[in-house]
Amino acid sequence: MSRAVPMLRKLVAYEVAMWHSLYRWIFRKPLRLEPGARVFSYIGVVKPILWAFIVLSAVEIPIFDLILQHVLPWEGLRRTVLVLGVYGLLWMIGLMAMLRIHPHVAGPAGLRVRNGATLEFLVPWDAVESVRARYRSLDSNRTVHLEQADSGTVLSVGAGRQTSVDVVLRRPLAIDLPAGRTENVGEIRLYADEPDALVALTREYADDPDPATQR
Repeated sequence: MSRAVPMLRKLVAYEVAMWHSLYRWIFRKPLRLEPGARVFSYIGVVKPILWAFIVLSAVEIPIFDLILQHVLPWEGLRRTVLVLGVYGLLWMIGLMAMLRIHPHVAGPAGLRVRNGATLEFLVPWDAVESVRARYRSLDSNRTVHLEQADSGTVLSVGAGRQTSVDVVLRRPLAIDLPAGRTENVGEIRLYADEPDALVALTREYADDPDPATQR
C-alpha cells in the first residue's frame, strides 16, 4: 500500500500534465522564454510513430462502433467503448502535445533539458566542459537511462532509442530523476532534432574550448 500511493500520485500528476499540455497546445499558449533563449524540439524522430497511432485510433472508433451496433447491440457497452476510444485518441494527441510544448531550451541561464512533463533540469553554463553533436543508439527502451562511463555517471535523455548531443560536465551535477531519486551526473546525452544548431548555441554560452563539432 505504501508503494501504491506514490505511484498513484505520479499517474495522476502525469494525467494532469498531459491534459494541461493539450490545452496549451490547442489554445497556442507559448512557452515563456528569457531574452536570447532558443527552443530545440526532440519530437521529430517519434512524430511519425505518434501520428500513426493517432490515425489508427481515429479509424478504430467508428469501426468498433459499427461492429458493436450490429453484432452486440448493447447500448451501454457501445457507449463505454466509444468513450474509451475517444479518450484514447485524445490521450495520444495529448502525449504529442506534451512533447511539443516542453522542448529543450538553451539560453543565458543555461541548458534546460526536458522530457515531456516528466523530467526537467537546468545545466548551468559554468558546469559545461564540452559539447558535441554525436548520434548514439540506446540499448534500453527507457527514455531516461543511466550508465557508467569514463566521465562518470552518464544520463541519457533519448527519443526513439537514440541521442544526438553529448554534454560533458566539469563537475558532477545533482539531477532529480522521475523515479524520485537524485543522481550525481558527469555527462548528459540528449536528443535534439537540430543537434548542430544546439551545439553551436551551447558553445557560445558555455565557452567550449573545443572548436570541432563531430558526429
